[in-house]
Amino acid sequence: MTQLAQTAEPVLRPISDVKRFTTARVVMALVLREMSTSYGRSPGGYIWAILEPIGGITMMVIVFSILLRSPPLGTSFPIFYATGLVPFSFWASTSGRIASALTYSRSLISYPRVTFVDAIIARFIVNFITQMLVAYFLFTGILMLFDSETIPNFPAIALCYAMASALGVGVGVMNCFLGAMYPLWNRFWAIATRPLFLVSCIFMLYETVPEPYQSILWYNPLVHVCGQMRKAFFPFYDAVYVSPAYVFGVSLVLMVTGLIFLQRYHREMRER
Repeated sequence: MTQLAQTAEPVLRPISDVKRFTTARVVMALVLREMSTSYGRSPGGYIWAILEPIGGITMMVIVFSILLRSPPLGTSFPIFYATGLVPFSFWASTSGRIASALTYSRSLISYPRVTFVDAIIARFIVNFITQMLVAYFLFTGILMLFDSETIPNFPAIALCYAMASALGVGVGVMNCFLGAMYPLWNRFWAIATRPLFLVSCIFMLYETVPEPYQSILWYNPLVHVCGQMRKAFFPFYDAVYVSPAYVFGVSLVLMVTGLIFLQRYHREMRER
């Protein structure tokens, strides 16, 4: 009887080491799924995802270089235009991909191991790698082909991408909630943000904008992101108006607010 009682006692086993990295494995699986579904079915695959934005930006640089031969800053219009367009495109791509994370991974989020945060992180990682490769090849090509007379400051460039990443995540998470709860929000956002291409100081310098528009323009976080990138490439450009604290503050408020609403309503949004 004693032996039977001993064998009948439940055995407590330690948590398996395999389960400790569940989140990392889930995110990696979502990253691979993102790359295979987004780029695996198109000719050229992931290479085309890099070449397509490079080709588009290059064509715009060439056209505006012909129309505007004298840049507001420096001696090379291609590098001036690229320092404004590349961080703007990085923000737009990051916020857009994260905004559609819940819709894109709706079927997978129903599994208990997969959360909406995993989907957001996975989409950010894929987009970050892609956009960084685009920026690397584009800037390298411009610096090799044109006498830009610039000295890239890599810590300052890293700060610019940190600002653009934070703002992209903040806006994307907030739009992820608003777009899922209110379908008309996506159309409204697409229309409302079209002027951002013109008012984010991509074609001009912030200092050349007359008052009172200059003071109003300061509250556009993308003006600070583009200004930081130009400050990183042009050592003689001071850009005292750039405030990383303002950009990170706006991003943090948007991200925290969006995550709170997603945590509260993600089940309801998933069932729609």
